[in-house]
Amino acid sequence: MSSISQSGNLRQHHQTTKTVLSSSADKSGLPAGMLVHVGEKHESECKITVTQYNADTLTRDEITSIAQLQHLRNAELITWVNVDGLSDIHIVESIGQELNIHPLVLEDILSTHQRPKLEEYEDFLYMVIKGISLTREKNFSLQYEQISILLLANYVVTFKEKADDTFDPIYNHLQNRNGRLRQFGSDYLAYVILDTIVDEYFVVEDSLDDVIDPLEDDILFNSSKEMLQTVQQIRRGLISMKRNISPLRELLATIQRIDTPLLQEKTLRYYGDVYDHVLRVTDSLESYRERISAMHNIYLSSISNKLNETMKILTIFASIFIPLTFIAGIYGMNFEYMPELKWHWAYPAIWVIFITISLGLLYYFKKKKWL
Repeated sequence: MSSISQSGNLRQHHQTTKTVLSSSADKSGLPAGMLVHVGEKHESECKITVTQYNADTLTRDEITSIAQLQHLRNAELITWVNVDGLSDIHIVESIGQELNIHPLVLEDILSTHQRPKLEEYEDFLYMVIKGISLTREKNFSLQYEQISILLLANYVVTFKEKADDTFDPIYNHLQNRNGRLRQFGSDYLAYVILDTIVDEYFVVEDSLDDVIDPLEDDILFNSSKEMLQTVQQIRRGLISMKRNISPLRELLATIQRIDTPLLQEKTLRYYGDVYDHVLRVTDSLESYRERISAMHNIYLSSISNKLNETMKILTIFASIFIPLTFIAGIYGMNFEYMPELKWHWAYPAIWVIFITISLGLLYYFKKKKWL
């Protein structure tokens, strides 16, 4: 009994010494609420950007420690803290202590295999959404990024796995002092963040059209193994996209139902617009899946047709040579009394018969439209 306990303790100690785990299964045996980064480790260092604004003021700064947030607190400004990179667990833990975030939420932020979801707490809302982008290194390759959003009164905190340009359009919108983003509260900022991420889904869909349309045109007449591999890759990508996008409908529907002072009534209609966008995306994914399934069936049909054409040609050749082989077999027998073998014109006559039979069969096949 003691050896089993000691083995379990050793295993737990080994896991706690690792700051990054590759999958959720690696967390087996660890206590709930323990902060361990689960997911792909990106090379980009952790970067914290603080954006504060109202109708008259806009500032954007990079800070090196969460302690600096205390000096930037201002009840008259909307504060947006964006964390790019989850490699530094201490930063996530410090933000949790500074804003009084539940440890289980911090654990989910660091575990990048979460499904899109919404959790309601007394002082904040926690949302998880997947950012999706398309890389053209291969025919069709998708990259996923978990984006966590904390919505508080006059505060929004976002956590991204890596530094990229996903939020650049939002920073550009903030430059317009007359825009709604500068006039509304933190709940509207959370909406804009969700809307920006969902808009990227439409960019991926446009790229899908660029990949699928020429593939759909070529697969019937120029099918190849490479095309089948591309079709299968797109098929897996669409299944993965649906798995990561479909839960957003539940998330956005829940937002419109919950009763919380963090969401103003005038802002909820904007969340409804994002809900409509998600429905459009999921409907399009179903359409793409049907097209890919049809292309897969077309590929199999084209392969079957090619096989049938090949078998038809081979059958025609076999049908022509069967009677010729029969005649050659008869006169190849070693019987002594075969008068045709002594004829002077027997050899040319056999060739005339052979040619006549072959041409006759070809004419017959042509007449039957088998050729």
